[in-house]
This record gives sequence, C-alpha cells and structure tokens, in this order.
Amino acid sequence: MSSSVAAGRQLAQRVVIHQIAVTLLLALICLLSGPQASAGALVGGMATLLGGVAAAAVMFTGGVPGGAGWLMRLLLGTMLKWSVVVVGLYLAIAIWKLPAPAVLAGAAMAAAAFLLAARQWNRGRTA
Repeated sequence: MSSSVAAGRQLAQRVVIHQIAVTLLLALICLLSGPQASAGALVGGMATLLGGVAAAAVMFTGGVPGGAGWLMRLLLGTMLKWSVVVVGLYLAIAIWKLPAPAVLAGAAMAAAAFLLAARQWNRGRTA
C-alpha cells in the first residue's frame, strides 16, 4: 500500500472521530431545546458522517490506481457523499419531521469538524 493511501485512511479515521464527537456534543446541547431538536442534530450530523464514510470507502478500497483512477474515485466518492447527505437531510426534515434548524446545524457542525480534523492533521504532518 502506498504511503498516500495510508495517510488518506488515517485522515478519514481522524475525521470520523471528530465528527462523532462534535455531533454528540451538539445533540447534548440541543437537548436543552427538547428531544426533537437533539434527535435532529444527531441525524443531521450522522448524515454528514455517513456520507463521508461512504466517500472514503469508495476512495480507499481496492488497489492503488493511476491518475485517472484517482480522479474517478474522487468524483464517484463525492457524488455518493452528497447523495447520502441529501437523502439523510430529506428523511430527517420531510419524513421524520425533525426541526430543520437542528438538522442543518448538525450537518453543518459535522462538516466543520471535517475541516478542523484536516487542518490539525496537516499541521501535525508538516511540523
């Protein structure tokens, strides 16, 4: 396995840990507004988390492809990620009738956790 694939897997694991922590913390905070808001934040964060896991699975399974293979995996992973996120948000808001602000806050905070994890990981590798 190439070192870039191993580094990508390490980053994906770090992102998952950050997203779980942020999602659970936000769900606890939203519990002050009621169980529906807490569930909404949890579902929104988990939709973003599951989308990221699906994208990572597409990108880091199989062998090490060439340049065009990496681009194809990136595009497919990104499409899958946002499909999972959109379906999760739709289910939470339209079908399960969870509060939209809490659902969107959960998704946004999980996305911000991705950026935080990537920034911290990059700092540690270049220091």
